Amino acid sequence: MTVQTSLQKLRPIWVEKVSRELTTGDDMRLSFEEQLQRFYTLLEQTYLTGDLAWLDSALYDWGHSSTQSNLEEADYQASFVVDRIISLTINVVNEQLDDKDALELLAAIIPILTHSLSVVIRYEMEARVARISYELGAAQEKLEILDRNKSKFISVAAHELKTPLTLVEGYASMMADLVQGAEQAVMKKYLTGVENGIARLHSIINDMLDVSLIDNHLLKLNIQPMWVSHLLGLLENEFKKPIAERRQTLEVRAFEGSDAQIYGDSERVFQALSNIIFNAIKFTPDHGKIIVDGRLLPGFIEITVTDSGIGISAEDQTLIFNKFGQLGSTDLHSSGKTKFKGGGPGLGLSIARGIVEAHGGVLWVESEGYDEVKLAGSIFHILLPAGDDLRSAAAENMLNKDTFKKSETESNGEENSPTDNPAA
Repeated sequence: MTVQTSLQKLRPIWVEKVSRELTTGDDMRLSFEEQLQRFYTLLEQTYLTGDLAWLDSALYDWGHSSTQSNLEEADYQASFVVDRIISLTINVVNEQLDDKDALELLAAIIPILTHSLSVVIRYEMEARVARISYELGAAQEKLEILDRNKSKFISVAAHELKTPLTLVEGYASMMADLVQGAEQAVMKKYLTGVENGIARLHSIINDMLDVSLIDNHLLKLNIQPMWVSHLLGLLENEFKKPIAERRQTLEVRAFEGSDAQIYGDSERVFQALSNIIFNAIKFTPDHGKIIVDGRLLPGFIEITVTDSGIGISAEDQTLIFNKFGQLGSTDLHSSGKTKFKGGGPGLGLSIARGIVEAHGGVLWVESEGYDEVKLAGSIFHILLPAGDDLRSAAAENMLNKDTFKKSETESNGEENSPTDNPAA
């Protein structure tokens, strides 16, 4: 008996056995039998022509037939069906044919069925990957919407807070002017506390506005020539008081390139470096040391801020540059900017990175890890393009200056600077 004759003889038996083994219910069995008839016809055609592509249409339909629940539960339905078809085919052939005819038929069709299994597995995986890609895309879209909404909230909240805070500041100032005489010393102390709180709130609101500008690509840079040494000198003077309060040491070193003139927004660069130094003070114990150093590289000036603090674990070295990135317990949040391990809104390093990147530079941190005993510390690297490279790079990163000015004018009734204090 030829292989073709054997296939024709076994067809009704094969279809009946496979459909009964793999389905339940008459309606489902009837539908499945139609698919099996089609598959068997394509199997015969594949054997006669030697072209494996004949089965692809049926296998494609099976491979992409998984329901959403099948995809979510990783239920490989089609490949299971084809695998069972191979086993049932071997059983039918052995039951219905003598050994010689069975051997010839199986030798002819098992390679075809095995190939069909690999094809249907590939189609199933394609369907699963497409489903996962769709889900990832939907999740990414939701995250982008949430991030945009958060940025809008930050911007609106900061602008809305600024007006009443200005009123409070004005009235507190007028009250301070009215307080006179030694008997009013207690009142002066209270007003000083209010003024300090107002200054801190101003700093937080300005940070919120800066984060909003960075997120919406509206950060304004005033590119001018600036001298690195002058900037470092201002930093040294700015931090004398907080360094003294924490009984720490701040060493600002001269380095090759520190006397160079570069192009950039000096106030914004000062703000970025200040935020990094404030972070170093906060996470360095009392009597610790902070060193500002650097070096000249081809086309760049690198400024480093090294501290003898508690360090940063490897998994947190990216997190700290995200807005609202917080390490440790929120119970440690402090209204001060230099309290040891004190918390805060988590905006300073995010703003510093945004400013550095707007200048065409890079900001990153190195640390052996978190250790409050060893105190290995951290090194923050600020890489800025030198010479004319910074002017062109920063110009490319300045986005929508006019839009920013217009939005500020519309929101406040007059044009305001994005920050009131470069060291905020």
